[in-house]
Amino acid sequence: MTDYRKINNLVGWVVFLIATTVYVLTLEPTASYWDAGEFIACSYKLLVPHPPGAPFYLLVGRIFSMFASDPTQVAWWVNLLSALSSSFTVLFLFWSITILSRRLLVKEGEAPTNGNLVLIMGAGAAGALAYTFTDSAWFSAVEAEVYAMSSFFTAIVFWAMLRWESKVGESLSDKWLILIAYLIGLSIGAHLLNLVAIPALAFIYYFRLYQPTWKGGLIAFLISAVIVMAILWGIIPGLPSLAGNVEVLFVNTFGLPFGSGIIFFVFLLVVAIFYGIRYSIQHNIRILNTVILCFIFILIGYSSYMIIPIRSAYNPTIDENDPQDILSFVSYLKREQYGDRPLLYGPQYNAQPVAQEEGAPRYVKGDEKYVVMGRKLETIYDSKDKTILPRVYSDQPQHLQEYKKWIDLKEGQAPTFGQNMSFLLRYQLGHMYWRYFLWNFVGRESDVQQAGVLWFGKPTDGVPERVVTSMARNCFYLLPLIIGIIGLIYQIRKNERDAFIVGLLFFFTGIAIALYLNQPPIEPRERDYTFAGSFYAFSIWIGLGVLGVAELLNRALRNVTTSAAIATVVCLSVPAILAAEGWDDHDRSNRYHSVDSAKNLLDSVAPNGILFTNGDNDTFPLWYAQEVEGYRTDVRVAVLSYLNTDWYIDQMKRQAYASDPWPLTLEKENYRQGTNDYLPYVERAQVAAGIDLKQFVGLVRQNHPALQVQAGNGSTLMSFPTKNFFLNVDKAKVQQAGFVANDYKDQITDRMQWTINKSLLEKKHMIILDLLATNNWERPVYFSTTVNSADFMGLSDYFQLEGLAYRVVPVKVSNEDEAGFLNKEKMYENLMKKFSFRNFNDPGVFYDENYFRFAANARDKFGKLAAAYMQSGDNARAKEIVDYCFEKLPPSTVPYDYYTPQFISLMADLGDEKRAKDLLESMAKSSRESIEYYMAKGPLFEMEIQTNLFIMQQLIGEAQEIGEEERAGELQQVFMQYLQRARR
Repeated sequence: MTDYRKINNLVGWVVFLIATTVYVLTLEPTASYWDAGEFIACSYKLLVPHPPGAPFYLLVGRIFSMFASDPTQVAWWVNLLSALSSSFTVLFLFWSITILSRRLLVKEGEAPTNGNLVLIMGAGAAGALAYTFTDSAWFSAVEAEVYAMSSFFTAIVFWAMLRWESKVGESLSDKWLILIAYLIGLSIGAHLLNLVAIPALAFIYYFRLYQPTWKGGLIAFLISAVIVMAILWGIIPGLPSLAGNVEVLFVNTFGLPFGSGIIFFVFLLVVAIFYGIRYSIQHNIRILNTVILCFIFILIGYSSYMIIPIRSAYNPTIDENDPQDILSFVSYLKREQYGDRPLLYGPQYNAQPVAQEEGAPRYVKGDEKYVVMGRKLETIYDSKDKTILPRVYSDQPQHLQEYKKWIDLKEGQAPTFGQNMSFLLRYQLGHMYWRYFLWNFVGRESDVQQAGVLWFGKPTDGVPERVVTSMARNCFYLLPLIIGIIGLIYQIRKNERDAFIVGLLFFFTGIAIALYLNQPPIEPRERDYTFAGSFYAFSIWIGLGVLGVAELLNRALRNVTTSAAIATVVCLSVPAILAAEGWDDHDRSNRYHSVDSAKNLLDSVAPNGILFTNGDNDTFPLWYAQEVEGYRTDVRVAVLSYLNTDWYIDQMKRQAYASDPWPLTLEKENYRQGTNDYLPYVERAQVAAGIDLKQFVGLVRQNHPALQVQAGNGSTLMSFPTKNFFLNVDKAKVQQAGFVANDYKDQITDRMQWTINKSLLEKKHMIILDLLATNNWERPVYFSTTVNSADFMGLSDYFQLEGLAYRVVPVKVSNEDEAGFLNKEKMYENLMKKFSFRNFNDPGVFYDENYFRFAANARDKFGKLAAAYMQSGDNARAKEIVDYCFEKLPPSTVPYDYYTPQFISLMADLGDEKRAKDLLESMAKSSRESIEYYMAKGPLFEMEIQTNLFIMQQLIGEAQEIGEEERAGELQQVFMQYLQRARR
């Protein structure tokens, strides 16, 4: 027994060391795209991230960040937290597999034979290392995200439950249950995914202490569901919500000071817990005592959330939702800003509301008490428009188009229950779960979003070169899947109860999550990381597959030890092939462009500028650069979607490092949540020709009756009376400031006039207009070039391009194809001297489509700048720009995009006709291959088809530009054929 324990521990730590080494070697050295930049910044300075937060993750991340020798190393150290979380997940997976394997091979109380020992260790190593190299687990292990820590909690909780099972009957066995409760409480501060493991834990408990029956199993399942709901709804938002109600009662009704209700609530909770424990001891009720202790330790783990309101109260620079009081904290926990999705019963996409009911009041903290700021409105639908398990529920136009790709949805017709189930099975389960499952254990076609499964080998016939050469094109030749199925069958034959428990873990961390999420038919990125727990469970079966293969071999060899050794070697080929195929596309050790792109964007902005950005990838890397590395903290980054909230506008009106507060005239009562959330267009004849922007903002500030209109519910709304606005300009001041390009200084206007082509203005648009009216050209105002043009509000004629951002200037240059004009000198300084594109020309570094989008944007700006210099007669500089662009962003590492064709005529005009023709032919070949390939795959790849059709259309024009009329005609003919096929 002692020898087994030593060997088990030793092999487990060796597997841990292998996983840790792999993850450290492939770790991203800086902040990757999506949420990583935000999490690193918030860990470094304990700021408040997006709801519902991840406070325990941030606290541990803060500890890791302290080991950094300088701020540029912080990201690596916080990324290391994910690497170690993942390798500890692998360690506890190993130990869980060896526990389950030993049960199958060795009778309780007996020591394993040498052959069994080899099998048990081989099973643990094969399963744990297979999970190490799975696509989803490896992806989460090398970046600063919460999913690696979430997987760790799932692994350690499952292992702890197996350990409890072996200790039942001992005097202190319940300490394992209390440890599990504490771990579950801690996991809440990372991610809620860990909660779905509770049903599997409940059945471990049930099978160990009770004689299984169908009735007993049903009761055990129901109890586990109650526990999950009690934590998910009762403890996490429920206790703070109850505390908030008591707080409002004490402050508003009893007239007591702020915080008195919370103190009283905590006092009552502590007293109730004390008397509960006392009662359980006095009456010797062990189960009650254990339940209360588990509840206490869940609360202790959950208490990491106290960091959220504490830090928010200090008004940090990242303070999403500003949850500094109990009521805003509850809203933060409930993620109310994201809205709800129907789950078991609800309206379908075409459901017509029949009424609205007022719900609970919305309170905000006032000067002396909590003030009601409207009530939550619940939309009521006719029961005929509702269905069980509504899957086709979103009425967004882009979603309706996507629904039609999956089901035969008629315009305006209510989907049938069968169509809802078809969408569930085909998209939500088939495409958004099973496809990911097969990615991990069969293979993946490419890194393009919606990419399918690569089943057998890597055929190249009819496959575009970009897909063929993609490092993300991995094939595992079905080996992981086959070994896993063998392990599943073996466990079912030998121990149905354990197979059922692992199956529950597999189901609830995979399929059940897909059911709960009720995903709409389009996502901004692939979501496979959500199901890592399910892939963890399947890796248990891969490990047990060693036992199954050994049993098959032993029928022929009749030698347990030899069969065990051969089976172990055969099954260790699973992690070997996963590692060999996945290394190149999971190795991020030399990837820097996520932060380079952020710094490039910040460097496009003049000192003390204001920069409007679009979304996650446009913003979070900027937050990282400013908060962690202290880069260009004079620039105030403003996320447009957040500007629809009062708390974010308040933040803009505060000092942030070297960035001054915004010069706004609108007060809190003008933009408080529920006030001026949107302003409808209601034309007034008196100002139809135009209104002074400052006058309009002044009328909004005064809540002037001239702008008030009646809303449907009897209340009044502010409106905007015309779509035509003008702003008088201090021309002399602008000329003296010197920020207008030299070529356009004589075109500075004394009055800006523009038309807003929108039927309603959102709060963010109102704030932007206030900023423009008040700023008086004191601070530079920019829009990122990635911002949706709908948010330009007709100002694009007054845009001056200075790199990767447009600056608002009082010079009007109308251009049907482009926004405004560019400042050649400023852009040259930025693109050629300041901007960094580290390793984008290194063929050994893997980049996915997120990186290519930023590279395409930069490539476009190089093309525009080169064209501007060529038009001014400076061909030498234009050629320098083109050459530099293709040196830093070569087609060999950055695939062709819809901005590349412009370089064909540029090269020809600069005298390099051969290079231009080669680029034309290469792009034409690439587009044809891509169109053929993606048309064969169907409408899911509509974006890829449209992009390549657009490229081909550009190529036709470029061929004509360089005098290749015959080639242009051929391309035109091919284009029309593809266009007709695409329309069909």
